[in-house]
Amino acid sequence: MSETKIMLGNEAIARGAFEAGVKVSAAYPGTPSTEISENIVNYPEIYAEWSPNEKVAMEVAIGASISGVRAMASMKHVGVNVASDPLYTISYAGVNGGLVLVAADDPGLYSSQNEQDTRCVARAAMVPVLEPSDSQEAKDFMKYAFDLSEKYDTPIILRTTTRLSHSQGPVTLEERCEPMDIPYERNVSKFVMMPGNAKGRHVFVEKRLKDMAEDACTMPINKVEMNDTKVGFITSGIAYQYVKEACPNASVLKLGLVHPLPRKLIEEFASKVETLYIFEELEPVFEEQIKSWGIKCIGKEIFTVQGEYSANMLRKAVLKEEEEIKAAAQVPARPPILCPGCPHRSVYSVLNKLKIHAAGDIGCYTLGAVAPLSVVDTTVCMGASISTLHGMEKAKGKDYIKNWVAVIGDSTFMHTGVNSLMNMVYNQGTGTVMILDNSTTGMTGHQDHAATGKTLMGETVPAINIFELCKAMGIKNVVEVNAFDTVTLEKVIKEEVAKDEVSVIITKSPCVLLKGNKFTTKCVPVPEKCKKCGMCLKPGCPALTKNADGTISIDATMCNGCGLCKGICKFDAIETVEV
Repeated sequence: MSETKIMLGNEAIARGAFEAGVKVSAAYPGTPSTEISENIVNYPEIYAEWSPNEKVAMEVAIGASISGVRAMASMKHVGVNVASDPLYTISYAGVNGGLVLVAADDPGLYSSQNEQDTRCVARAAMVPVLEPSDSQEAKDFMKYAFDLSEKYDTPIILRTTTRLSHSQGPVTLEERCEPMDIPYERNVSKFVMMPGNAKGRHVFVEKRLKDMAEDACTMPINKVEMNDTKVGFITSGIAYQYVKEACPNASVLKLGLVHPLPRKLIEEFASKVETLYIFEELEPVFEEQIKSWGIKCIGKEIFTVQGEYSANMLRKAVLKEEEEIKAAAQVPARPPILCPGCPHRSVYSVLNKLKIHAAGDIGCYTLGAVAPLSVVDTTVCMGASISTLHGMEKAKGKDYIKNWVAVIGDSTFMHTGVNSLMNMVYNQGTGTVMILDNSTTGMTGHQDHAATGKTLMGETVPAINIFELCKAMGIKNVVEVNAFDTVTLEKVIKEEVAKDEVSVIITKSPCVLLKGNKFTTKCVPVPEKCKKCGMCLKPGCPALTKNADGTISIDATMCNGCGLCKGICKFDAIETVEV
């Protein structure tokens, strides 16, 4: 008898991988995709790993597929950029065992630096894309993706979004299938992508997409729901749920295979409705193709290319119900902020004091850009901080960067920072790189990486020694310092930025939220000694508040006893107590 459970979309994707018989899963954590791999480890039948970055994860999955088993890689949309090199080429080569890339887009920019649409990447890479609209489909489409991958000799992208990844729905569980491993046979013309071979495979890829587009007209994941023919929608993914909520009586063509598009099915549906709307989040991928076929439809003329869609958007744009839509409750703004006791706050408070600019990177420490710390000046992508600093030095000279550093986290350093640092050394750069080592991948929920000594599957392994790695690159000036030792940290920063060569400062203090951390002290104010100068408030710790009389209070439930405020106070008006 089947069991039904309430599952997150990401949890359902992991279940789908299990039921499909996946044997290898590789990923790099990135919201909103992270929980996929964190749920896959619940299935011991699947080997799962955190790879150093998305390119490596994709290549691991490709290797497993070539060997003849079903394999997958998972990442957020910007991670697909990192993985695009192997992705574009394996599209030509094709697969042996089924190969699926799960790509999680982020409409609304909840945790990302851009709002790109993976469907655009897929079109360029000539890779088919499936897009589920609820948790049940997330599981079912995952299984179907592997079937399509092996049938059409192609990698498949399963595209999800933040709303689908992090919403819950009922999922009917089924048994795991155990497909036979596909024997590996040496095939140089298929798997060695040198120019002569790639030319032939390009012809195959074009035919493959044409065949899939024709077959898609009868695929069960593309569904026509004919109701009132005055209004019709072509939609997919979570946007389908908004159509059903706002316009339940409209006719709908719900696309499960969103690339390549089933032209004949779309033409037939369009011919049956009076007014056709294309309702798709982000880019006009459907709309541009459908209009190019001479089909009259309405899309981005009334729907935005920015942000997340909603049922209210439909009510306003199509049903003209603007006056009936109730205004959202006015919730006080809650900007992101570094946690009480965060070692990054300590580092940034010193940089702020020294009026040093930081070329930033992707992680919790990106919050150093905002007040009151206001240290980070640039953030582009994973690993870019070091390369950006190097570019500044080459453009403006050594003196220009005497009041600059690059800041990067330990996980991001292992992701793509290593290459950037090697480049600084190789090209005789000058500059100070600060590796903020908090012993985890903090921003995405405390995942391990190559320098933590633990794998995704919980195995204890040798940890990459970042200090020794930097030394092995030939960097003479590598210093480790406790992030909360602000006196020593200030001295070290002054010394290193003054040097005309590459230097590395590694601030070693674990993330305050790591499991197992025990806090034995709390900071408490001593009001009678307080001079009301406000210096302790400058780092912006949320545990501290200013009283009406100018003294400060410290919330004992928030304080982790890091001692940053105590170290800043010159009047001993804050002390630590045992708890």
